[in-house]
Amino acid sequence: MPTVTTNTAANSALRFLNLNSTKSGSSISKLASGSRIVNASDDAAGLAIGTRLRADSNVLQQASINSAQGASVMQVGDGGLARIADVLQRLKSLAAASLSGVPTVIERGFINAEYSQLLEEINGIASSTRFNGESLLDGTGAQFGTGTVNFFVGVTPADVIPVDISSLSISASNFTSGGLASGGTVLSSTTVTTPAAATTAMASVDLAINEVSEARANLGSIVSRFEFRQQQVATSKENIDAALSSVMDVDLAAEQSRLVSSQVLVQASVSALSQANQLPQTLLSLLQ
Repeated sequence: MPTVTTNTAANSALRFLNLNSTKSGSSISKLASGSRIVNASDDAAGLAIGTRLRADSNVLQQASINSAQGASVMQVGDGGLARIADVLQRLKSLAAASLSGVPTVIERGFINAEYSQLLEEINGIASSTRFNGESLLDGTGAQFGTGTVNFFVGVTPADVIPVDISSLSISASNFTSGGLASGGTVLSSTTVTTPAAATTAMASVDLAINEVSEARANLGSIVSRFEFRQQQVATSKENIDAALSSVMDVDLAAEQSRLVSSQVLVQASVSALSQANQLPQTLLSLLQ
């Protein structure tokens, strides 16, 4: 029933105009942000899932960095052990030279002078092998010299790789328990001043070489573990990012189609509202 007091057609046209304008604005926001969920009302469950997936992705990014850093720590330690192994090789050569029947007592004294200096150099290498300012090999580091260090490499607190670097405590005077044993003769107490002393020194150096080689093998196995974990973390992050994209990213083609449709409806609503507003004037003409 047409009336001039209540313009029902205009009210209806205005309601659809507001609805279509809201849809158009929502589509524009999604296209501009690249996200399917701009407001929580767009998809509450999807927002909760996407937020958790994004958090896991960010944590995995840091876990990958942690894995690389853990491998770097082990590689720095291995570098120090490699140099100590070189020193031990030279010590064995000096012991062999002293065992020869050619050197005199004086010449053995010269050989022993180098031998003694190289024993000190073992201590120097152990104390100067550092990562981030912390000593790795001499057992004095506040971080690496007091026990097991846990490297976080996952998404939960349980995802760690424990490493006990303190067991690698090395100096010329402590090739003792926990690995690095010198067979009862402390390496720092050996000399090559006589054939008998050189024989004892060579035996101690041989044992020290074996222990350093074992320590390097252990470090190498830890580096390998870090590298494989880093690859696993990268794979997990890739899969989580793909899942996050499927939940949160907007489908540009579909959203563009919805935008065009809503814009057409907005224009139609504006036209309908204009015509509805003219209806009361048309009805009033009946009274003339």
